[in-house]
Amino acid sequence: MFTGIVAAVGRITQVTTDASSHDAGVRVTVDAGPLSLDGVSIGDSIAIAGACMTVVALASPVIEFDVSRESLDHTTGLDRVGEVNLEKALRFGDRLDGHLVSGHVDGTGVVRRFERSAESMTLIVRAPSTLARFIALKGSVAVDGVSLTINAVDDHEKGCDFSINLIPHTVAVTTLRHLKAGDRVNLEIDTIARYVERMLATGRLTDVATEHPAIAHA
Repeated sequence: MFTGIVAAVGRITQVTTDASSHDAGVRVTVDAGPLSLDGVSIGDSIAIAGACMTVVALASPVIEFDVSRESLDHTTGLDRVGEVNLEKALRFGDRLDGHLVSGHVDGTGVVRRFERSAESMTLIVRAPSTLARFIALKGSVAVDGVSLTINAVDDHEKGCDFSINLIPHTVAVTTLRHLKAGDRVNLEIDTIARYVERMLATGRLTDVATEHPAIAHA
């Protein structure tokens, strides 16, 4: 688990593809930059641009990850050289300053606008219809691994456009500062929304209300 509070901006320096198979993943080499790798071992999890990846090689400050074809098909930014947001996995007892983030990217969105608004920046992202129902006013969303609060939601037939206000600090310490209209970003919906949707689909919320009326009327 993660918090969506980016610890450092690193850089993918190399992406190696197994040319023998079309369905193969890639080996990604990352210069972790200012991210402290103290206590990090092979097998540990680190979020790269919001995607939870397992460390397979380590020679500080360089770390390597194997990214499967499945992950590549559902994310953006992990198959090319460039800056990435980094966060080490949350440990029991750590502060939870953002929101609970699993590092399991649900899909990608498209930046519609990224422009200055007074001292801050306004980011508007289009989420596909498969994710739009999970996007809620004042709810949480992770964009490229950054925990953010949704300020407005505009639903339409293609999904929804949601708006976020970015304070100068967030812009300065994350890769979001490079965004422009048309860019794709990794999106992870709020974990609670995912489970509520599952319970509604299976009728479990009705069962809970029947079995525990005190909870239903709380």
